Amino acid sequence: MLNGPTIIICLMIIVIAIFGIRSYCRRLSSGCCGTGGANVKKIKVRDKQADHYPYVKKLKIYGMVCGNCANRVQNSLNAMEDVWAEVNLSEGSALVRMKKEISDDQLKKCVADSGYTVLSIEKM
Repeated sequence: MLNGPTIIICLMIIVIAIFGIRSYCRRLSSGCCGTGGANVKKIKVRDKQADHYPYVKKLKIYGMVCGNCANRVQNSLNAMEDVWAEVNLSEGSALVRMKKEISDDQLKKCVADSGYTVLSIEKM
């Protein structure tokens, strides 16, 4: 026979399971980063001459789990003026080339605006 505390614990487990299943189903239908399974189109950088970019930083980024995530971060950085960014999903990093130096705070804000977190920034 079940007593009061056991019933409450069982109900809590059922509620948690229901929320977990709903979240999983939502993620299946909308993609891991809410893109609805649609591919994020890349912003193309016109100037890909590395020697035109005297400032280079490597950003370690948390939260990217798929190609669409990486494209979102890359697009966000490449939308900045005089920036050429390349994201490496497997490393969880972005190599950011700049024609003029951009502050670490601006780069962090740009990545945060796309939904991800910069863990560290290294000057190259």
